Amino acid sequence: MEIRSIGIIGAGQMGNGIAHVTALAGYRVMMMDISQDSLTEALSLIERNLDRQVSSTKITAAEKATALAQIDTTLDISKVGQADLIIEAATEDESIKQTIFDQLLPHLQDHTILTSNTSSISITRLASRTDRPEKFMGFHFMNPVPVMKLVELIRGIATDEPTYAACKTVVERLGKTAASAEDFPAFIVNRLLMPMINEAVYTLYEGVGNVVSIDSSMKLGANHPMGPLELADFIGLDTCLAIMNVLHDGLADTKYRPCPLLTKYVEAGWLGRKSQRGFYDYRSGTPVPTR
Repeated sequence: MEIRSIGIIGAGQMGNGIAHVTALAGYRVMMMDISQDSLTEALSLIERNLDRQVSSTKITAAEKATALAQIDTTLDISKVGQADLIIEAATEDESIKQTIFDQLLPHLQDHTILTSNTSSISITRLASRTDRPEKFMGFHFMNPVPVMKLVELIRGIATDEPTYAACKTVVERLGKTAASAEDFPAFIVNRLLMPMINEAVYTLYEGVGNVVSIDSSMKLGANHPMGPLELADFIGLDTCLAIMNVLHDGLADTKYRPCPLLTKYVEAGWLGRKSQRGFYDYRSGTPVPTR
């Protein structure tokens, strides 16, 4: 099937990025959230990010205007159900995602494809609660969406080939590269990335190095663009913890046990950049290590 319209549920960090790239690629976009303030903020951020692309001559002012005109917003989930493809981009909490899909089902067209931007949760399990497991798959963008070139496409056990092919066509139209992943906890990218971040937190926890020495070691010693603790703050420590718990629970291997210090930071509400404190304190405008 040809996908012309895309519904996006969630106007946060991932949702607004997905709206940005899909609108720029010419899709009609309906972005939904439960908060009007979140939708307003998302549109403002999309416009600022498009302005940066205009300034760097990646797009023209006309392309920016056309993209913004492609995006509608709503607080009504029924309006999202009319899209050809729906990408759920809510918080990384399975019960919240299941509730969203339950609310969506009565409003879907027969041909609508359902996808989740989950970074770790079982696609098969999410799909099993819907009326169309064969038209359900994982559509995992990397953050920040306008910059990162990879999209993980994850088939559930029931996902059919036309659904996969339609989603792969969307990825190609966005100018991104699709990586096919099997439906195992955390898929490919986070299966490799999160244990590295978790081990960096253990290295801090055990006093092997401080925040600066750990991040500097990986940036200068392994040529990583960001240190693992800096990256954890960028992703969100609550998201890192959620993915480690999915790995630990789903694979039953002690090597995926979340570091107690990561748990403690999340309990303190120190979630990284979004809360202004994590492994660095961002409140002064200059990141200051917290350990």
